[in-house]
Amino acid sequence: MKNFEERLQRLEALGDKIRKPDISLDEALKAFEEGIGLAKTLEKDLEKVESRIEVLMNSPDASPAQEAPDLGLFGEGD
Repeated sequence: MKNFEERLQRLEALGDKIRKPDISLDEALKAFEEGIGLAKTLEKDLEKVESRIEVLMNSPDASPAQEAPDLGLFGEGD
């Protein structure tokens, strides 16, 4: 899978699959294992994005009188 969105969709599909009452234990375990791997990869991707945002927000290019922009992420400023 190539990008974040595709991996997230796959993780959601695996979650739906595990919740089905007619899934075998073996299938559920395989889906769970794949899901754990995807979740770890997605978490690492989010950490990279967060680091990039921190670098951009703390860039020395910003003038000291300038306030940090409100990006509207994660419910900040509400």
